Amino acid sequence: MTTGKFDGDAFFAALDAERQSRRMTWKKVAEQARVPASTLTRMSQGKRPDADTLAALCAWSGLKSENFIKVEGGAIPQPQPLSMVTALFRADPNLTPEGAKALEVLVKTAYEQLRKP
Repeated sequence: MTTGKFDGDAFFAALDAERQSRRMTWKKVAEQARVPASTLTRMSQGKRPDADTLAALCAWSGLKSENFIKVEGGAIPQPQPLSMVTALFRADPNLTPEGAKALEVLVKTAYEQLRKP
């Protein structure tokens, strides 16, 4: 079984490099990313961000969270096609949440019927 861990220290170091390259204070980063400044302080002390904070900081910085996942044995496994399709449907601005879920059900049902045994 593969287990992975988020490298919060590496993420914070990269975030700090982005902050410095933009010549910003941590307070300004917190404002722009819409995260509590206290969360950034806790991250500087080795605490990991929660999922929403991670998403906000990745959106602000352009960093990719997957670059900070360490996996035993080295490589991060590639996602399965169904999970990729699900993510694409849910990210599609042309679909309502209900529409995305309906397409997921259709594709998953068809996939199960047509995939190799």
